[in-house]
Amino acid sequence: MPINKIDKKKNNLQGYRVRVNYTDMNGNPRQVERTAYGLAEANLLEKQLIAEFKDKQTIVVRKTIQELFDEYEVYHANETRKSSHNKAMQILRTHVLPTMANHRLDRLSKERLAEWKNSIAAQDLSIVTKKNIYQAFNSMLNYAVKLDYLQKNPLSALGTFKDANRFDKPAEKLHYYTAEQFIDFLAIAKENAHSVSDWGYYVFFAVAFYTGARKGEINALKWSDIEGNIIHIRRSITQKIKGEDIVETPPKNPSSIRDIQAPQPLLDILAEHKERQRAATHLFSEDFRICGGERPLPDTTIEKKNTAFAKAAGLPHIRIHDFRHSHVSVLVNEGVNIQEIARRLGHADIKMTLNTYSHLYPREEERAVKILDRIVPK
Repeated sequence: MPINKIDKKKNNLQGYRVRVNYTDMNGNPRQVERTAYGLAEANLLEKQLIAEFKDKQTIVVRKTIQELFDEYEVYHANETRKSSHNKAMQILRTHVLPTMANHRLDRLSKERLAEWKNSIAAQDLSIVTKKNIYQAFNSMLNYAVKLDYLQKNPLSALGTFKDANRFDKPAEKLHYYTAEQFIDFLAIAKENAHSVSDWGYYVFFAVAFYTGARKGEINALKWSDIEGNIIHIRRSITQKIKGEDIVETPPKNPSSIRDIQAPQPLLDILAEHKERQRAATHLFSEDFRICGGERPLPDTTIEKKNTAFAKAAGLPHIRIHDFRHSHVSVLVNEGVNIQEIARRLGHADIKMTLNTYSHLYPREEERAVKILDRIVPK
């Protein structure tokens, strides 16, 4: 742990280079170097560095990736929505553990991770899937850093997957219905409503269009979630967890817990449907699902109805999630503030809203040009 003079002075005090050697938690030799002026200051700095880096000389963590996964799985389950947890764990089991399970953390190098990353890149997977794989593995290694199993995350230095052809492809086009198309779609849904169950699908698509809520959020809605003209989004339902019927969870993120003011046409549809459900059974209660009654509507049947209604109305088929885009397109084209749109959608970050929907502002572009048209040079 030497203190050496250097060819520098400050305020007439001799400069010193102070070096402290130590072994990090992964068993690697390390050195820290600082500069001080005056011998007394250099001696003091040396003592401070020894004390600071003493804690970093810990026992080498010899956990394997498999052992880390087993621990992380329990932690992650308590921190994440069940559907998101299951998805992340399945990704790790499928794309990380088969080749990395027996690899020790203290020997986890950038070179080894680059090999793993190249093997994933070579697979016939979409760029979104590859990025999800990276994110799941990176999050697990970040957990290892938090628990001091790793000094730093070597995968973060490599970065996520890039789409080499991203500039050759046009931006993915959003699919949505205009207000006129939606009215035609909903008319067909109404024509095909012959039972309380059928009416549930009619109501589902009305809620989707008028609120922009996610499918799981709509399926989770209860009559107790409506207060006057306010719809309280407080939960979501997933039907994709293997081995389980339905799972009710909190919404996607904290900002997804929100209150949405419903328009009058939707309020009228909801009021009629509530009376319809009430008349159908003496078991009716405020805890009934708005669209399904005692149980939520099945995801598969919602999509079948969606396909059938679009075909009957002579409309192009759009996904269930595209009714959310339809909601936004109507508001955007009427100049509704993007922040309000983000709030109604429950987006955690307004950047997400801007990145997805900014191109839906054609009237703003026209308005900008008209303003500039009035500025005529003399």
